[in-house]
Amino acid sequence: MQTIQQNNEVRIAIKDGFAWDRQDAYLFDIDGTLLRSRDRVHVDSFTSTLQKMMGPAVTLEGVALAGNTDTSILREACAQAGITPEVLEPQLAAITEAICHNVAGRKHEMQPMLMPGVEDTLQHLADRGAILGLATGNLEMIGWIKMERAGLREWFRFGGFSDKFPLRAGLVGDAAKKARELAGPVATVCVVGDTPRDIEAAHANNLPVLAVATGQFSFDDLMQHQPEVCTTSLADLLRQTRERT
Repeated sequence: MQTIQQNNEVRIAIKDGFAWDRQDAYLFDIDGTLLRSRDRVHVDSFTSTLQKMMGPAVTLEGVALAGNTDTSILREACAQAGITPEVLEPQLAAITEAICHNVAGRKHEMQPMLMPGVEDTLQHLADRGAILGLATGNLEMIGWIKMERAGLREWFRFGGFSDKFPLRAGLVGDAAKKARELAGPVATVCVVGDTPRDIEAAHANNLPVLAVATGQFSFDDLMQHQPEVCTTSLADLLRQTRERT
C-alpha cells in the first residue's frame, strides 16, 4: 500500500499494483461521494410520508443514515416505532412510491453541492473509455433526480438502487451485473464510495473500491476497512495522478 501525505491535509493510499483509473467500469455512490445536499428535501419527504402513512411515532432519530439504503432506513424506522414486518411489508411499495413523488414535487428546492473534483474525475475516466454507473442506497427515482439537479445525469448510463435491494451488497451486485452486460463479462468494475458500508459491499462482491473521505467518515476510518484506494477527495487523487504523468 502506497501512502502519500502532503501538508497534513491531502492523504492518498493506493494498494500496490492497483491502477485506480484503468478499470473498465465504475459504480459511484451519490451522497457524500458525488454530492452533498444543502437541503432537507429527501429526509423531510421520508419523514413526512412515513408519519402520514404509518403514524406519528415513526421518526429517523437513532437510525444510521450514512451508507444505509432508503428501503433499509424505512424498515429500521418502522421497527423502532413498533411496526411489525407483517404490517409494513404489504404497504412498502406504496410508501416508497409516495416518498419518490414527494421528492419529485419538491425537486426545485434541492440544492446539491458537488464534491471536489467530481466532474474532472468523471471526464478523466470517460476519456479512458470507462463506463460510468451508480451504486446508491437512494431509491431509483430519487437518485436520478439528484443527478439531474446536480448536472451529472449525462455521465451515467445505469445504476443499482435500493428499491429491490435493502442491503447495499445486493444493489452493488446488481449494478456490477449491468456494468458487465455493457462492458463485457470479464470487465473490471470498481466501486467508489465514502462509507465503510460501500467498502464492505464492494468486497462482498469481490470488487475493488475507491474510498473518498468527503462524507462523514475520515480517511483513517475508511482505511480500517482496507479499500484498494483511499483519498481525502477525488480532486486530490486526480491532481496527484496528473502530476505523476
